[in-house]
Amino acid sequence: MRLPTGGMGRTVTEALELTILMPCLNEAETLAKCIGDARRFIAENAISAEVLIADNGSTDHSVTIAEDAGARVVHAETKGYGAALIAGIRAARGRYVIMGDADDSYDFTALLPFLASLRNGTDLVIGNRFAGGIEAGAMPALHRFLGNPVLSFLGRLFFKIRIGDFHCGLRGINRQRFSQLTLRTTGMEFASEMIVTSALSDFKIREVPTVLRPDGRTRAPHLKTWSDGWRHLSFLLIYSPRWAFLYPGLALILFGILIASVLLPGAVYIGGVGFDIHTFVLACFAILIGIQTALVAFLAALIDVPLR
Repeated sequence: MRLPTGGMGRTVTEALELTILMPCLNEAETLAKCIGDARRFIAENAISAEVLIADNGSTDHSVTIAEDAGARVVHAETKGYGAALIAGIRAARGRYVIMGDADDSYDFTALLPFLASLRNGTDLVIGNRFAGGIEAGAMPALHRFLGNPVLSFLGRLFFKIRIGDFHCGLRGINRQRFSQLTLRTTGMEFASEMIVTSALSDFKIREVPTVLRPDGRTRAPHLKTWSDGWRHLSFLLIYSPRWAFLYPGLALILFGILIASVLLPGAVYIGGVGFDIHTFVLACFAILIGIQTALVAFLAALIDVPLR
């Protein structure tokens, strides 16, 4: 029996090269445009592909719009951006999966560089909005000049990954390689987890310059600046016990030793302020806390959390 696959005219058992995946939560304003662009890209480049919508509990008409526009829809029961993408990738039928936000901020007719990179053996290809261009009004200044650059810098520092934009929502992955990853996060921090775990698994990772344009929604975005930023940062620290525990612990040890050494002969006075036995005790406490903090890093390494 032949079953349609999202309007692409192929059977469920027939192999597809590409799945274009869009996570969706109440994207009725822009979804049809994004699906139309993706289908035009598929047709113009004669690619065996499908358009897949991973719906995350939409309460508007997004599901109906997606089906009417010729896309296949799967439902992600667990809430969250990461949960929707995981459900979508697992349900995908394509050898490669290119995923992008359904808010019309990315051009789904310009996916050829992503597909070409995947065809050439790249396991994970990430868009770089800072290299491709960010149009006026497309990204809040706080995200553009502080949030994204700082978190991306920390990701490069902690894990030695040469990626300039950790949080670009347009990216592609080899689906077979994706099945080898163990991904746990369900929120926006999934963007960082995908890159970090791929790097730790020795995936071949590349970047593609990507243009970010203002989205077409009239409602507020799902991204929450401070809470989602903290979730990204905490994830990076959890996966990097060296930076979370070892280096801070060593800094406390060195600081405590330095202060204790200065005070060991006796009290020190600076501008009429005295540093004596009480400061010496605090320095000793700093040494003890530093030792315990550094030990946490080694314990994390013993339970198979990479000491990076």
